[in-house]
Amino acid sequence: MLVLSGVTAGYGPVKAVIDVSLSVGEGEAVALLGANGAGKSTTLRAISGLMRLTSGTITFAGIDIGALPPFKIAELGIAHVPEGRQVFPEMTVRENLEMGAFIPRAKAERPRTLDLVFTIFPVLAERRGQVAGTLSGGEQQMLAVGRGLMLKPRLLMLDEPSLGLAPVVTDATFAKIQEIHAMGMAILLVEQNVSRALTLVRRAYVLESGRVVMHGASAELADNKQVQAAYLGIDATEGRVRR
Repeated sequence: MLVLSGVTAGYGPVKAVIDVSLSVGEGEAVALLGANGAGKSTTLRAISGLMRLTSGTITFAGIDIGALPPFKIAELGIAHVPEGRQVFPEMTVRENLEMGAFIPRAKAERPRTLDLVFTIFPVLAERRGQVAGTLSGGEQQMLAVGRGLMLKPRLLMLDEPSLGLAPVVTDATFAKIQEIHAMGMAILLVEQNVSRALTLVRRAYVLESGRVVMHGASAELADNKQVQAAYLGIDATEGRVRR
């Protein structure tokens, strides 16, 4: 459904991603892994049209989206949940969610989709009239994901959904992402919690210095000694967790 081929993009003369190729199938969950500054967020920004390509192509459902503006890409069914949640703090939970259904197709389905989001995230239903800036970090993350779902997307891109969350809240967040994926939603996940990400997705790509250096099935990557040493805290020679 989503195909990146030889994508290069960056900030002025600095190339943040270089010759990146990856794909996400219909209803598939795929992770994009790597250290800080590896180019993961830039890749998502290139897909959603927030960053122009220097070279390469991006197609979604057979349509070339590499030169389309962000709102056109959203209309095609790509929802981007950004790093850091970025909710509207002075607006209520319900108002934040309604902002996610801004395209005509999604606006027509707003009441039905709102009910679905409240079913997935009951805490948002309880706090629908509460100002978003007063929510906890975990609740704001749920709100950001719910806002993405209001677009009625075919692909949900999540950028560091566990960032800044306590372990128990991270567990709850990943459980909800798994629930959404089980409903048939395709997901492209950027996540530094590599071990958790690999339990959620079918395949993953590893970025280093803006380039894809490894990709494969999640189970294969979890067993890869290089991945274990770099991201899972496992000693590559002794096979034990580093303290």
